[in-house]
Amino acid sequence: QVQLVESGGGLVQAGGSLRLSCAASVRTVGPWTRGWFRQAPGKEREFVAAIRWQDGSTYYADSVKGRFTISRDNAKNTTYLQMSSLKPEDTAVYSCAAGGRLGGSSESAYDYWGQGTQVIVSS
Repeated sequence: QVQLVESGGGLVQAGGSLRLSCAASVRTVGPWTRGWFRQAPGKEREFVAAIRWQDGSTYYADSVKGRFTISRDNAKNTTYLQMSSLKPEDTAVYSCAAGGRLGGSSESAYDYWGQGTQVIVSS
């Protein structure tokens, strides 16, 4: 079992920045993928970004490309989502996920999910 705990959400003005963190309870060594998804009120959960633990390959949704950056800290078993140039439409609950396979944007690649952290971007 892998437990994931997110932190770093909050309220920010449009154009501002936030950094989310996702700490895993165990080391995700090998062909693991760690990702971030978000769900806005009244909408389905959508993919935001992912990173493959072995080689650091990253993947982004078109809506966040160039504004968000996913990264990892091997020693801390933690992934980060640096969010810049935030827009009101980025408002959502952001959840991190982990899967023991080479995945990307598909939710089926992830076995473990965090509780989520709220991000609110005011205009």
